[in-house]
Amino acid sequence: MSTTFWSVPTQNLKNLNKHAIIDLIRFSSGGISRVELARRMGLTRAAVSAIIDDLIEIGLVRESEGTYPSGRKPIVLEINPMLGHVVGIDMGASHVMLLLADFSGRQIHEIEAPLDINEGPVVCLDKVARLVDQLLAEAHMTVNEISAFGVGVPGPIVAKEGMVSGPPIMPGWDRYPIRDHLQELWGKPVSLNNDAELGAVGEWAYGAGRGERYLCYIKVGTGIGAGLLLDGQIYRGATGCAGEIGHITIDENGPICTCGNRGCLEAIAGGNAIIRKVKESVRLGQRTILADLVHQDKLGVGDVMNAARHGDHLAQRITAEAGMHLGTAIANVINLFNPSMVIVGGSVGQIGDLLLEPVRLTVQRRSLSVASKNVRITAALLGPHSCAIGAVVQALSIVLHQIADKS
Repeated sequence: MSTTFWSVPTQNLKNLNKHAIIDLIRFSSGGISRVELARRMGLTRAAVSAIIDDLIEIGLVRESEGTYPSGRKPIVLEINPMLGHVVGIDMGASHVMLLLADFSGRQIHEIEAPLDINEGPVVCLDKVARLVDQLLAEAHMTVNEISAFGVGVPGPIVAKEGMVSGPPIMPGWDRYPIRDHLQELWGKPVSLNNDAELGAVGEWAYGAGRGERYLCYIKVGTGIGAGLLLDGQIYRGATGCAGEIGHITIDENGPICTCGNRGCLEAIAGGNAIIRKVKESVRLGQRTILADLVHQDKLGVGDVMNAARHGDHLAQRITAEAGMHLGTAIANVINLFNPSMVIVGGSVGQIGDLLLEPVRLTVQRRSLSVASKNVRITAALLGPHSCAIGAVVQALSIVLHQIADKS
């Protein structure tokens, strides 16, 4: 059983088994029986039942009828959704999404709003706080009814300190105490993670990568980042910078990137690069339904993706070019980490095969055949919700295991 999403306890073996059982229950689709828990844990049914009875007594776990094609419905175990609520927050470079969920991870309410990460931590976190108030007010709740918050940001995380370090697309955020700021504001535990890491967690828990042990989630939006799940655990590297795929050099003489280097993937295939290429093409007189938006200076990457879906040749060509460059970087990731699945999400990644087919073709050409033949490249099943759902998973990881520790 993975220890990815909770701190390994130092107490006795029964306590360690209790935490492992909680994760097996919460990540099993449709619940799991005591017999199956005993089999997967390698424990006797009596040992499992003793732990389960403790969890039922404190209200963390409950029994319910499972689904089965015919015959008697089995009794399965599930996390008690009525025990409390958490909030997951995905802060991107240009947007923020908030999800309210119960203890089973079921989404109750959501809000999405524009956010300019360039405005710095004080302004952005104040806006997030106001949106949390709005989210809870619309759900007829207060912050006192929230057990924990999960927050994702588009930069390298110093996990122990709850801050970002040297984030290329977050000017003014370096070393700002994000987690401490929010914990003081709300008086609740806060988990802070990189947004692409949360995308990997969300898709692993509830999406296209369910149950995969070697998974790479690529978030393609304004910036480009990767979340790496290796042998069932999120890999962050020595300083939290693992997965910064957006700063792989594609063209050493290419455009200047936000990190200061030239020709990074993000500067060539990220959302801003796509917008820049459309504007350049319009100035050169190329025909596109996006021309009016360019002249009005209102063009967004979502507009380009919509135009590509509706057959605009320029938008499709630029999207395909971005896919080829992205495929080159993903081929390097596949050669280095050998994942079984690569999931592409984010505002650009949501376009699907118009981006993914060039990615797949480039990966076939540029990665080792033994690796490329055994990897699936697919779109995020959770769509724009991947990272926010990952934030919910992390918030639940805090509170569920804290409750278990007290039992």
